[in-house]
Amino acid sequence: MKQPIPQFAEGRVLLFDKPIGWTSFDIVRKVRNLVQVPKVGHAGTLDPLATGLLIVCTGKFTKKINEYMGMEKEYTGTFTLGSTTPSYDLETEPTNFIDTAHLTEDAIHAATEQFTGDILQMPPQHSAIKKDGKPLYLSARQGIEVKVDARPVTIKSFIITQIELPVVHFKVVCSTGTYIRSLAKDFGAALGVGGYMSSLCRTRIGEFKNADAISIDSFEQQVRSGAFASLD
Repeated sequence: MKQPIPQFAEGRVLLFDKPIGWTSFDIVRKVRNLVQVPKVGHAGTLDPLATGLLIVCTGKFTKKINEYMGMEKEYTGTFTLGSTTPSYDLETEPTNFIDTAHLTEDAIHAATEQFTGDILQMPPQHSAIKKDGKPLYLSARQGIEVKVDARPVTIKSFIITQIELPVVHFKVVCSTGTYIRSLAKDFGAALGVGGYMSSLCRTRIGEFKNADAISIDSFEQQVRSGAFASLD
């Protein structure tokens, strides 16, 4: 049986650039297997179709997970206007197609204003939020809609950075608990054409930046090469 790497057993904070297709727990499980430390956790889920910053804590630093989870988040990505999906992203197929040619840049930029500040947001049915102990996505995949309450969130900044209809590029700074998928759906509805999130990257959590993160492949190479063996 492999021995735990002491530095990680004691505690480390790791910044990963999560690739598309991986779940947040996939990263945690990979790290746990590589460093042979049972106490490993992440500070805030990213959906499989999202990329970007995932904070992973090991050892005694797992006690800081709730602190990191509560920090302000920054995201960039794209919304596709003119259609909707049940999951509010590309986990499900787009439907309800509407032409977007009439949308002006002024109207698109102006629509962001109603979603800035303290707002109430309805979580997606395709989410890990639990109702009566059961994640909503399990019911959603069976075609069952579960009644949930809107949740207060704060969107500090919502900027459209580029428009290439039907795709718009955005940057959002928001509180923990904000669903960018729900923002996509509500933003499209406000414009009268529908919309869904077509890509997402988490670029910052508090002062932690994705620019400083490493890939899980790079981390694996470092562990297997013994790069951490001589560290204090």
